[in-house]
Amino acid sequence: NYMRSIRIGCLQLKLKKSNNFEYIKTAIESFRGKGCDLLVLSELAVGGPGALDENFYFQNYEKQFCEIAKDLNLWLIPGTFYEKKGLDVFNIAPIIDRRGSVVSKAKKNFPWLPYEKNVACSETSSVVNFENKGKLGVHICYDLWFPESSRAIALAGAEIIINPTLTPTKDRDIEKIMVQATAAQQQLFYIDINSTGDQGCGHSIVCNPDGEIMHESSGEEDLFVVDIDLDHAQESRLNGIYGLGQPIKSFRDHSGFNKMYPNKDEEYLKSLGKLEENKK
Repeated sequence: NYMRSIRIGCLQLKLKKSNNFEYIKTAIESFRGKGCDLLVLSELAVGGPGALDENFYFQNYEKQFCEIAKDLNLWLIPGTFYEKKGLDVFNIAPIIDRRGSVVSKAKKNFPWLPYEKNVACSETSSVVNFENKGKLGVHICYDLWFPESSRAIALAGAEIIINPTLTPTKDRDIEKIMVQATAAQQQLFYIDINSTGDQGCGHSIVCNPDGEIMHESSGEEDLFVVDIDLDHAQESRLNGIYGLGQPIKSFRDHSGFNKMYPNKDEEYLKSLGKLEENKK
């Protein structure tokens, strides 16, 4: 069903420590005419780390990125930015639609403590409706390490998680394994985009709902496109991974564990049907 496919442009860019806006703008422009529905960049791509540097807060870039999304007629997650809310500073991933409107700001649940200083924890799962195709969830970097957060996104009905990441450290190999595991455990597509150059060590990775690797970058700059078929996630959840295990339905039907997540899309979970042997 063509209606449920999403073409995603992924930008693992060679970034300086800070002040990357012009470089990013040019890179985004290179995706014009490639038929992408959504472009995704890495965590803190424009400004780099440092929650107290207000020069790189989202308010300073919102108008530019909204105009870019509208001009290219696509959705855009331009990495993440720090944003002040009251006394708190959050690490947020703005989600901008084709009209150039910010439809949501995903907040990082788990700042990378004790290193990511002066950043507040968020308690909300970020899930948005992506046009008429399905629901999309957003992680930010370290959120990947907390299976509770991906579970909450899956139970809200999302069939894909986008994760803008900033990892320069040697634990990147572990993160890649976590992406594979998360994709299979939650039966969804997982897109984890890191930076390279002075910011990150690259090795972005995209996995499908069977936990298979669809794309893996090296440590060099990599601008690539993946075609995501959400029907694959639906098929996996209805009939099992490879027609076998059906973890989302098992979780749904487990009276104890199920109660741990009050904010579920009950209607969606019910629509997956009974947990029974696959007839195929």
